[in-house]
Amino acid sequence: LISVSYCLLFAAQRHVLTYMEDAVSQLLENREDISQYGIARFFTEYFNSVRQGTHILFREFSFVQATPHNRASFLRTFWRCFRTVGKNGGKYSSICCYLLTAQEYHCLLQLLCPDFPMELTQKAARIVLMDDAMDCLMSFSDFLFAFQIQFYYSEFLESVAAIYQDLLAGKNPNTVIVPTSSSGQHRQRQPPNDCSPLDGVDTSVFYQCLESLCDRSKYSCPPSALVKEMLSSAQRLTFYGFLMALAKDQGINRALGALPDKGDLFVDPEMDQELEKLVAQVSGLSISGPTSSSGDTANLPVRNSPRINSPWKPLHHWRKMDAESEGSNEETDSSEN
Repeated sequence: LISVSYCLLFAAQRHVLTYMEDAVSQLLENREDISQYGIARFFTEYFNSVRQGTHILFREFSFVQATPHNRASFLRTFWRCFRTVGKNGGKYSSICCYLLTAQEYHCLLQLLCPDFPMELTQKAARIVLMDDAMDCLMSFSDFLFAFQIQFYYSEFLESVAAIYQDLLAGKNPNTVIVPTSSSGQHRQRQPPNDCSPLDGVDTSVFYQCLESLCDRSKYSCPPSALVKEMLSSAQRLTFYGFLMALAKDQGINRALGALPDKGDLFVDPEMDQELEKLVAQVSGLSISGPTSSSGDTANLPVRNSPRINSPWKPLHHWRKMDAESEGSNEETDSSEN
């Protein structure tokens, strides 16, 4: 009960209803399994996963983007899972060895969230590429920091795009209807035209509009003080120039708190230790057991690894693990249906 109270206290900081509704939904979905372990243990495991940020794994996009904590957890998980894309010669470096297209990065995102929308991936790619050449290659670090801005601040950037377009047209941005995640679907705007004769908009006027937007918005916005400092060095700027500046600003990255600084992007000692253990296990397995003189590995021992289920169903997962350890695979398979 103490553990449950601690986890509930953590969740109560923000968006408690979102997590309580999700927890109750999963409780009802897995009530037969939970009856063996108890409701208190279920809530303890659920809110521990929320605290650790593993609750978003393999979940639907609507849940992944539901709260700022969920978005930050997804960004951190994506970085930790796929940072080896930036490995160079076996050593972690700021110089990436592998370059991928937007479609390939989208496939990686779908490994964590199967219904992740392609539109968000394309918008992140445009911050890097500055055009519609979606088949161009991007480094992992460039895409990751652009994706962080586009994904975490998606509603904010939608409003910024509307303000920027109205400034280009000479309209009063105060008349712009601030879109939300739901209302933004009903108002279509043309993409900002960066090729204006004035080469963008006046930075001071643009910042005043952003400051007003941040004051009245109900969704996540970058700290206005950091945005002001970022824009202080330019008199005019374009929309995509603003997005690129956001993606490159380490102060905003630290304020968001999901990713490390760019210089430490490919360093994760905790994950490295886990990977080294896995590599050692695989290496030991590959050289164990008798082999034929021709090098045939058909006689290598077969290791039956338990299936890994979604971490947001911990009690269901434990029951499957117990069944598989006893060799009862048929019972495990039937429990999934």
